[in-house]
Amino acid sequence: MLGLEELLFLSAPEVAVVSAEEHGEAIRLGIRCRTVGALCPGCGVWSSRVHGSYLRFPADLPSAGRNVVLRLHVRRFVCADPSCERRTFAEQIPGLTRRYSRWTERLRSALAEVGLALASRTYSGSRSAAALLRLVDALPEPRPRAPRVVGVDEYAMRKGRSTGPCWWTSRPAGPLTCCRTARRERPQPGSANVRGSICRDRAPFFAEGARTGAPTALQVADRFHLWHNLGEAAERCVSRHRICLRAPFTLPRQETAKTPQPSDEAPASPWPTGHRFADRTREKHAIVHALLSQGHSRRAIGRQLHMTHRTVKRLADAAAPTHWGQGIGSQLHATFIQYLHEAALPIGQVEAWDRNHRAQAFYFQHGWRPTGHRRQGPDRSSYIRMHLNAVKA
Repeated sequence: MLGLEELLFLSAPEVAVVSAEEHGEAIRLGIRCRTVGALCPGCGVWSSRVHGSYLRFPADLPSAGRNVVLRLHVRRFVCADPSCERRTFAEQIPGLTRRYSRWTERLRSALAEVGLALASRTYSGSRSAAALLRLVDALPEPRPRAPRVVGVDEYAMRKGRSTGPCWWTSRPAGPLTCCRTARRERPQPGSANVRGSICRDRAPFFAEGARTGAPTALQVADRFHLWHNLGEAAERCVSRHRICLRAPFTLPRQETAKTPQPSDEAPASPWPTGHRFADRTREKHAIVHALLSQGHSRRAIGRQLHMTHRTVKRLADAAAPTHWGQGIGSQLHATFIQYLHEAALPIGQVEAWDRNHRAQAFYFQHGWRPTGHRRQGPDRSSYIRMHLNAVKA
């Protein structure tokens, strides 16, 4: 048994192995403590008076791919100091067990290393992520070393309310300090004892604080601010020379295309002569219709004149520049009213689909009223007959 004890419990020489059993995928070891007594955790008085005993089954590190479960025989002693608050206490094996723990100390250390490596992410073992987080949280804080590279930037303690500088290192140790200082106060990294370089942004108070707190450190700009500075410089350069980079838009002149003169019968133009928008619209309308008469497609006209397909369509569909913005429906309605006057017809009739509410509103706006007669349409719909007094129109 001596070889087994030295092999399994080298860090705890006071452990004695009583039995070793194999149960399928698990190995059960019966152990006990060699000492005859223990120190009271309350007062520190040695006691060898046994009050009782019980069994504990702490989990241990696996061995040869099998789970190891310890069957520990624990004794409870009576405190020898009458003034001690603890009447009885259970013995603990240093380096192996602790109070209220179901794991041995070496298993706790191994799980804490797993928690640090995985950052409590997905773990295929039987322990939960919350247990790993508790083990990592119980670890003592590591003693910081003098960093060689330190970064500084503003950190929002509360969005829009409280900001302050935050110092961090390139190691996984995390931020050094996050202090609530105002922008006019100069943060100094003197406590960090920087020996290498300080990565900062363009803020002047960061530069002054770095010079004061770490005068021997080299100040450099981070990658984001380097690209940001380059982008701003390029934007200023392009803004200054934008006239050289982009020529002003000019419509191509067509010698054969002339703006048609309005006749006496045509309605008056809604824009005065010499108006910039009116003249440009008349010129575009004339050029589009001249290109259409030459056999160009609307898409080709849009590419040549640098216009959208919608603008070319509106100019091509308008019979005259004065119809711009009135729509095809208004032009057709005006043509129909002119036909009624020329034919000396007193009444005009149209039919509107009952599901086309937009057409009904258009006719109602121009004076059309329903006669009460309906004609059967497709899919259980109907057509509403409407009439207009052409004499009053």
